[in-house]
Amino acid sequence: MSFALGFLPVILLLLGFPIFLVLLSASTVALVFFMHVPLAALHQNLFGSINAYALLAIPYFIYAGELMGRGSVAQRLVDFVQSGVGSVRGSLGVTTVGVATIFGAISGVSAAAVATIGKVMYPAMTKAGYPAPFAAGLITAMGAIDIIIPPSIPMLVYAAAANESVPRLYAAGIVPGLLIALLIAGYVIAQAWFSNFGKGTPFELKHFLHSTKRGAWALGAPVIILGGIYGGVFSPTEAAAVACVYAALVTRFIFNELSWHEILDCATATVRFTAQILVIVACAGVFSWILTINQVPAMLVEWIQYLNLSSWQFLLIVNVILLIVGCFLDPLSAILLLTPLLIPIAKSLQIDTVHFGIVFMVNLAIGLFHPPFGINIFVAQSVLGIDLKIIYRGILPFVGLYLLALGLITYVPEVSLALMRFMLQ
Repeated sequence: MSFALGFLPVILLLLGFPIFLVLLSASTVALVFFMHVPLAALHQNLFGSINAYALLAIPYFIYAGELMGRGSVAQRLVDFVQSGVGSVRGSLGVTTVGVATIFGAISGVSAAAVATIGKVMYPAMTKAGYPAPFAAGLITAMGAIDIIIPPSIPMLVYAAAANESVPRLYAAGIVPGLLIALLIAGYVIAQAWFSNFGKGTPFELKHFLHSTKRGAWALGAPVIILGGIYGGVFSPTEAAAVACVYAALVTRFIFNELSWHEILDCATATVRFTAQILVIVACAGVFSWILTINQVPAMLVEWIQYLNLSSWQFLLIVNVILLIVGCFLDPLSAILLLTPLLIPIAKSLQIDTVHFGIVFMVNLAIGLFHPPFGINIFVAQSVLGIDLKIIYRGILPFVGLYLLALGLITYVPEVSLALMRFMLQ
């Protein structure tokens, strides 16, 4: 059994198999050769794993992000944020931070944020004298904030895997996301002053009001999503569906940028991306079920109790594991593989599973742009058309800033939980 559940997945991963095939192959081998269970259990668990209400929001959020990510939404957000930043040294870099944070509240897909924001901001920053490694590193790192700021698709998957509340997780992700954004914005300003680049333009009220008017419709999507959820008007799934209708109407009739054919094309892209996510969810569900009925999580809990680890020691070990795993696996695969194993241990140590989920998200966000295999790095290389070495040089300071935020979020739980308790009291 240890071969099927331990060694075989590692071997298949090293051979380059897709993660869903790794999980499905390991599960099938375990069922056929080591467990006397009818193969019908495989089909039942495959379909049962995606029969979760929280997962229904995934295609809606993807579709809303696809619609809002095309056309001039990114440029409207850039104009809005930049007009408010004004003459601050490093204003274009701070604008990138702000736009990535707002875009994260629309899309929830990290690669989409890197591609969309990178096309607009990288040429503008390099033209204004920003060093290419700095500009590329900033865009690559800020795209990762999308899985921390709600609505985050990995948070939806974690909620389903950990049987946790989506509104609680979303509320808990707001302050950590803003903390990371503030740390990076502060670093951008300090670096711009120290290296003498990125001189800003004076604030003009007329320009600010004009850009606010142009960007108001783009800003409406996160207001509808978060306002609807915490105002008690919508469930997260209903909010995502309403956001789709809003995005379609805005891009078609207000911005007049997408034709009906392009709106349908967005739906087609959404179906493909949703299928890629849910096939991993289904196969991971079977793998997790096999681990559970073979008492693997229970044995891990007993082992942790035998080692007599405190909660802070366990969180330190989890951070190290997730940082390593995040360099090689995409966030959804890592969540689905590790959540069933780690949640029982976290509960046994009385760690709040919402706080634990945010720690999960921040670690996996770092993995998205951590050398050598962070997916955002390769998205940035493709979109920006620059050498990988330039991106690698640029992202290292931002890895350090995310790690600083991770330490605060891990060991000061109120960073995640205070706003959640206030909003959902």
